[in-house]
Amino acid sequence: MWKSNPDGGPERLVALADGVFAIAITLLVLDFYIPRGLRSQKYDDALQELIPNLGAYALSVLVLGAFWREHRRIFGYVRQIDGQVITLSIAGLSIAALLPFPTKLLSEYGGEPESVAIYAAAVAALGAADLAVLLILVRRPWLRGATQPPEGFGLFVLDLSVTVVVFLASVPLALAYGETAMLLWLVMAPVKVAIGRRTQRAR
Repeated sequence: MWKSNPDGGPERLVALADGVFAIAITLLVLDFYIPRGLRSQKYDDALQELIPNLGAYALSVLVLGAFWREHRRIFGYVRQIDGQVITLSIAGLSIAALLPFPTKLLSEYGGEPESVAIYAAAVAALGAADLAVLLILVRRPWLRGATQPPEGFGLFVLDLSVTVVVFLASVPLALAYGETAMLLWLVMAPVKVAIGRRTQRAR
């Protein structure tokens, strides 16, 4: 059984996360390129070819930005970290750093079922890592410095769970129906808005 031995405050882990998310978002723009010396028609064609890249870029910035915010929110509850929190956090950050690769697959081969499935699996894994940290905090109040979870903590867990379930469910759907499975991601919007409103009322 994994023993929980507090290993200092979360400040350095939070700083590491800030750096990883910043680098991951920066890496997303490296695929934007227009060759020099193009004539008018080829220049227009090159710009049109960038449209899928822009769509994938916007999606991944939204995803990474949301997870960065959630990561900071999670560690706003943390007063001490232990080995398991560190391990799960590093696992999640490694997936965040990897996200530019499935983003490239989505932008260049978005019509291939495998590309959508890989992207969905990466986002689901990132959410699962954060969710695992949250559940550890529920079971280990000494890491939070409080005996009871803060108000709205359960809704926070539910919010992350929705992300994991939706993206995980879209993996087999993507393999069966291709890019149509991305429509399932839109389901999260009204659900998350409803959870957000309940969270505001709970405060």
